Amino acid sequence: MRPVLKVIAVAGLTGLVAHFGVMLATPYKLMDVAMSRIRGPANRSNVWVHLPRTTEAARMVVRPSPDLAYSSCAYDLSNGPVLVQAAAWKDYMSVSVYQANSDNIYVANDRLHPDGVAFVLVRRGRPHPPTPLPVVESPSRRGIVLERRLAPTAEAFKRAAAARRNDRCTPFQG
Repeated sequence: MRPVLKVIAVAGLTGLVAHFGVMLATPYKLMDVAMSRIRGPANRSNVWVHLPRTTEAARMVVRPSPDLAYSSCAYDLSNGPVLVQAAAWKDYMSVSVYQANSDNIYVANDRLHPDGVAFVLVRRGRPHPPTPLPVVESPSRRGIVLERRLAPTAEAFKRAAAARRNDRCTPFQG
């Protein structure tokens, strides 16, 4: 093979490997940044963070809707299962779980759970704790739980804030 063709082949292969490396690593890096923001300076995991009402300057969640009240929990299953609860809400509400690469692994909403959402989050392959609650398995040790409540007005946001006081994202005690 000619030296020029070898250089082109090596450069092409190097570019292909770098491309796939970046494509595989990017979701994890973006989730690391999001989890770090949610955990805050105290580096707290397994606790709800209730965001203030969305304004045009809000950007903790990408393109947040001004009609929603957002809460998020950066979960860490290193020390065992995590209990996730979201109090009942009369309007639209959803709770979504994302694993470390940003894949959505679970969604619950007010239509399926009119009395509120409650489940235990465990690491896939680990024993399930004895509980009557549904168990959601996470393929990753860390990730994010995101709660959204429809709250298009200041009054609705106040009601959402009151409901969120009953939410839990905490180590499961069985």
